[in-house]
Amino acid sequence: MLRSVDTPDSLFLAFQFALAGRYSIDRELGRGGMGVVYLAREVHLDRLVAIKLLPPEKAGLPTLRDRFLREARLAAKLSHPHIIPIHTVDEVDGFVFYVMAFVDGETLAQRVRSRGPVSASEGARVLREVAWALAYAHSQGLVHRDVKPDNILLESSTGRALVADFGIAAAEGEAAGAGVSGTPEFMSPEQALGGDIDARSDLYGLGATAFYAFSGRFPFEGRSATEILAKQVTEAPPPLASLGVSVPRKLALLIDRCLAKEPSRRPADANALAEQLGVAMDQRRELPAALRAFVRRNGRMDGGGTLLTAGALLTGATVVGALAGAAPGWATLAVGVTLAPLAFAIQSARQLLKLGFAHADLGPAFRAEIENSREERAVGRSIGRSSIEWFLSRVARVTASFTAVAVPLIALSTLFVRWTDAAQVAIPITGTAAVIALLSGTSYLGVLQLRRDVDTEFWSSVWNGRIGTLAFALARKLRGSQPMSTAMTHRATELSLGMAAEQLFESLPKESRQAIGDLPSLLHRLQRDAQALRARYDELHEALSRSSIADPSDDYESLREERDLVHDKLGDAVGALETIRLNLLRLHAGSATVEGLTTLIGLAVEVSAEVERLIAARDEVEARLRFPREPEPTPV
Repeated sequence: MLRSVDTPDSLFLAFQFALAGRYSIDRELGRGGMGVVYLAREVHLDRLVAIKLLPPEKAGLPTLRDRFLREARLAAKLSHPHIIPIHTVDEVDGFVFYVMAFVDGETLAQRVRSRGPVSASEGARVLREVAWALAYAHSQGLVHRDVKPDNILLESSTGRALVADFGIAAAEGEAAGAGVSGTPEFMSPEQALGGDIDARSDLYGLGATAFYAFSGRFPFEGRSATEILAKQVTEAPPPLASLGVSVPRKLALLIDRCLAKEPSRRPADANALAEQLGVAMDQRRELPAALRAFVRRNGRMDGGGTLLTAGALLTGATVVGALAGAAPGWATLAVGVTLAPLAFAIQSARQLLKLGFAHADLGPAFRAEIENSREERAVGRSIGRSSIEWFLSRVARVTASFTAVAVPLIALSTLFVRWTDAAQVAIPITGTAAVIALLSGTSYLGVLQLRRDVDTEFWSSVWNGRIGTLAFALARKLRGSQPMSTAMTHRATELSLGMAAEQLFESLPKESRQAIGDLPSLLHRLQRDAQALRARYDELHEALSRSSIADPSDDYESLREERDLVHDKLGDAVGALETIRLNLLRLHAGSATVEGLTTLIGLAVEVSAEVERLIAARDEVEARLRFPREPEPTPV
């Protein structure tokens, strides 16, 4: 904790006297259990430094003094961009200290206390930089043992995170018998018990640090250090997602894994943690403004223009009906209701194509928007299904089903019973059920909207379904040969390759396109296959990350084998797309033939069929697990 001292104390004066001529001490920066930190200027090099002094009462104990010097000298050997370098380790007139670079900035703890929890993107970046630093220290045989927000400095000019205070670190394997040292709120269970520790203890401290950075609170709190340590050993921390913080699900799960009681349940090492944090950061790439506007506004028929169009249609149909009769009026209304949405969809697709985006970009864009909406809805409320939602859905289903069955029965009953008798009995009941179904269904959707973004899910199904595909196909035909802009957006490899190949195919002469056949359909199939495999690979990788690495079970091995198989098939699908694209380029350059490309297309069809068989087999297995078949009756 940084603090300024107006009146130097006796320790400050005595220490400055001992360092006179070498360092000029400016002020105290802070103090903790293992030392006092001063800001000073190194006289000969004329640079600012930070000096950490072992308190005299501890320096007088040979064991502590020797340990402090030994571990400081070990830390001085570390050279990494995210570790504060130690310049000197020394002992002068009984004062034991080391000199390190001064970082102009604030600690992560000060950042959270002054401005609140950090954002997901900033926090993931800081955590990854710290993980890199820890991975390097661990490779040198050094465990920090006190990873916490106060020991992570954020440089003002660059935002770079630097790890400080390896002063109580211990060479790996030397911690046993050294006693319990560290900060209770961030101490791993094995460290709290005074047992052997390794690099995974630092990952626990980093997980607790991340928990604090994203939520502003500690995983465990208590009235005393003893109470906190007892909770560290015996209680499970609350899942980060349960606190209502706006953190991506995968990032929250990763932090929860770092806080596992058993070291084997944590990430394998700091490098693996840094890699997974990098993946979480990549998945948080912000959507380009054009896609963001499309999924939120421009791709939805819920604006003022829709109301004006509806009013114009009603007015036009009324005028036609008055002039030409009821039948033409109704026909005008029906045609308008059919063509107006299609015209809107085509115009929206044309605008997106003009900006350089394609239909394939909409799937990831809508998924990202739904995920963002889910995180926002999780803040401050439970996202589980409520009893009100369950009740309304049941009422809506029952009354809607009753209405759907009653209406045709009423129509049939008029053939055998007088209309007035049937109407007097059945119509009021059916009408009441229909009204209840409408009201309960509308109320259900309103309550469901609190938990899920129903609007975005609906428009996602529209645009990613047949209507969206048709709209983009017609929009491309209307654009003709106009060149597309290059959109600055991140696309999955399969999408980029498929879109590039489709553009190359469309630019071929008509005769060549006819000879090749329906290549766009195959490209779309391969894209869908690769996306399905990528989603399955992510699921398997996440399931494996939750499993024990130190003691893999049969389930772990089968998951790993399936993950490796999916990884290979994903490579095959993407490779088929790449081969088609390259050969289309060669065809344009005149160094390939249509016949050769047709052969490669046949091979790509086989790859797609094999991938789809794999996906279908997996779906069948999951369906059987979900809905097991009834056992065959035993013959008598």
